[in-house]
Amino acid sequence: MDLAALTLLVEIIDSGNLSQAARKLKMTRANVSYHLAQLEKTAGAQLVRRTTRRVEPTEVGMRLYQHGLSIRNEMRAAHETIASLSLGLLGRVGISVPSGYGQMVMGDWLIEFKRLYPGIVLDVLFENRADNLRDEVDIAIRVMPEPPASLVARSLGEVRYLACASQDYAHRQGLPRTLQALRDAPLITSGVMGRQLRLAAYLGAERHEVMLEPTLISEHFPFLRQGILAGLGVGLVPDYVVRDRIIAGEVATTLDEYRLSIFGTRMYLLYMPNRHQTRAVRTCIEFLLEKASADAR
Repeated sequence: MDLAALTLLVEIIDSGNLSQAARKLKMTRANVSYHLAQLEKTAGAQLVRRTTRRVEPTEVGMRLYQHGLSIRNEMRAAHETIASLSLGLLGRVGISVPSGYGQMVMGDWLIEFKRLYPGIVLDVLFENRADNLRDEVDIAIRVMPEPPASLVARSLGEVRYLACASQDYAHRQGLPRTLQALRDAPLITSGVMGRQLRLAAYLGAERHEVMLEPTLISEHFPFLRQGILAGLGVGLVPDYVVRDRIIAGEVATTLDEYRLSIFGTRMYLLYMPNRHQTRAVRTCIEFLLEKASADAR
């Protein structure tokens, strides 16, 4: 049983079907099927069960998969060690960041990381998708109530939502002082499903909930910031969106006694538990955790 055969089995099980594995390996589906049959013949046992859409490993197949995965990861680590000894830290890091936090906070961090490690290729996706990590994404940054059990989650700290408005708006219209008063204010926020927004507000151990109908909606937080500063209404946004303008005295906040939540109250760094992490990916993870810790202080 050779290494190539075990690598093929790992790709088949990781991909979930023969066609996807064939594309990743740059082989025909028939060729992948043939080599799988040869491996099963050598092993003397069925390794996967085929359905019309997916393949599932048998008990024997899963045991061989674990061995193949360990060997593949060790080979990658060996190649990486050889490359890093002669050329410095190299590799590729695919990272998916939320559009607002990524641009307004993490952008500077990633620029600094790139300056520190010019040999690393950074592939940065600005998106708000909450699904599991894809092949091209090594690290995902997400705001959520609870991270998926299938992923490794490292906390980047608390996300605090604010109800806020420009000082001009506050002087002209006044600020809502109760959760119910928010219903009558022109709201600026994101993440609305349909016409209404479900806002959770915590006062000590008490949880309150109110349904709101925003008037300006976008997933692009810099645009929401513009709307707030232009005096178009009351913003419901994470504090990092307007933190500097609050310090400058241009933005006022209200309902500060509540802990507000739309998507969740914590930011997480997520990655797959069984995917090989190169030194480049590990270095990026530790760098981002350190930056987030310093930012929270």
